[in-house]
Amino acid sequence: MAVLLGDSGDENYFVREIEKNDGCCLQMKQCSTGDVGCVVWDAAIVLCKYLETRQFYEPQNGVNKWANKRVLELGAGTGIVGLMAATLGAHVTLTDLEDLQRLLQINIRDNKALVSSGSIAAKVLKWGEDVTEFLPPPDYILMADCIYYEQSLEPLVKTLRDLAGPETCVICCYEQRTMGNNPEVEKQFFQLLLQHFRSEKIPEESQDPEFSSPDIHILHLYPLA
Repeated sequence: MAVLLGDSGDENYFVREIEKNDGCCLQMKQCSTGDVGCVVWDAAIVLCKYLETRQFYEPQNGVNKWANKRVLELGAGTGIVGLMAATLGAHVTLTDLEDLQRLLQINIRDNKALVSSGSIAAKVLKWGEDVTEFLPPPDYILMADCIYYEQSLEPLVKTLRDLAGPETCVICCYEQRTMGNNPEVEKQFFQLLLQHFRSEKIPEESQDPEFSSPDIHILHLYPLA
């Protein structure tokens, strides 16, 4: 569902609804104009729904691996992935550049009612720079479709190394793209990443049965000892 509306100014937003397994809906505003972080990408939705799969969240059987966990989302954009984790009970910090903070705050405000036992906040984090204020290491780092600019690859891997502790699990979801220099950028990213992290690919059968795609991959990344 997409609706065009205004919000306290001349900037327009599209609203996209993402239904949770409990029937509640995240109401995500997207900018009608702007850079890559202004819209909800398919990989973000696939990752959102993966967080709700039974291995993580099956409250009727007492399973909730998100409860009270410290979660940090990199390149949060609209904030949809981190918001999903917060609604499941995690304490989440959404991070992105300064120009995405307004959109993040709007989406936090609009979905706050769905966050009960968890918590949600947004902060500026530029990849490659100091991460002291985000330490100690989170339990989980979430990232959806963050592999696209060649010049950002080394700073992104540095930030992952600086943030991740021995017990941190990085959950990375990305869409494999074949146009232009995308394959080369993806190759360079994994060459850098796998010097410092072990990668475990999550099969489609372990993902949400409706929200998955052969072109969208989910990886669990663990720091090398």
